[in-house]
Amino acid sequence: MSTTSVKRFIQVLCLCLGLLLPCGAAAGDALFQFSTIDALLAGLYDGRMTLEDIKYKGDFGLGTLDGLDGELVLLDGQAYHVAAGGRADIPADSSKTPFATVSFFEEDTILTLGKIMSLEGLNQAVEQALPTRNIFYAIRIDGRFPFVKARAIPRQNAPYAPLAQVVKEQVVVQFTGQGTLVGYYSPPFVKGVNVPGFHWHFLTSDRKGGGHVLDCAMDPATARLDALRSFTVRLPETKGFDSLDLSGDKGAELHAVEKDTPKKP
Repeated sequence: MSTTSVKRFIQVLCLCLGLLLPCGAAAGDALFQFSTIDALLAGLYDGRMTLEDIKYKGDFGLGTLDGLDGELVLLDGQAYHVAAGGRADIPADSSKTPFATVSFFEEDTILTLGKIMSLEGLNQAVEQALPTRNIFYAIRIDGRFPFVKARAIPRQNAPYAPLAQVVKEQVVVQFTGQGTLVGYYSPPFVKGVNVPGFHWHFLTSDRKGGGHVLDCAMDPATARLDALRSFTVRLPETKGFDSLDLSGDKGAELHAVEKDTPKKP
């Protein structure tokens, strides 16, 4: 039996045992994350977890690929790589990620949203309707978008610069029409580990375009939420991660990377 076959057998066995054993949260209520957002901000872009392994942890999610190569979107169990310029394609399962957040999507709350004029408006509308702001939520919105402003960053080469610097190379594009928002809400206490508040990626309805959402407008639609009360983080087993100084507050850097649209000097 090959190494890959043995690995798959062990993963399936562990999954079966997990179904038989009692636990505090169902499989659909668990959020899995590889690495931390502060490690990504510091320039840890080398992929260490394959998409094949990521898919064992969820069928819905977001992240990036090896070398900070664009954006990763996981939707309905299929992974999509959005390159700089907004074109989406299907990456090989052997592709690796330096940072990803995934879960098995099982909606348990439905929100009816009116017309949305901005990303800030969307965030406010969803947040006001959350049963509690102290847990995680996976959020899926299928709808028609008058515009979606999205970005992706070109693949970087070592030695890597911090994310707040390389984000100036981002390529921003705009989409109009039907599509899907793939997002998460994370509570404030995960600062340094994940992105507190909302984090959205987008895919067009034909799954050929998308990116990290900087702004958007949306016709009335339904938001499907999955409440997540279990959170697991797997940290990279590398000298690069072990030697990082993660003691400082990178909140300002995160805001510049996730919320604003940096300009090249």
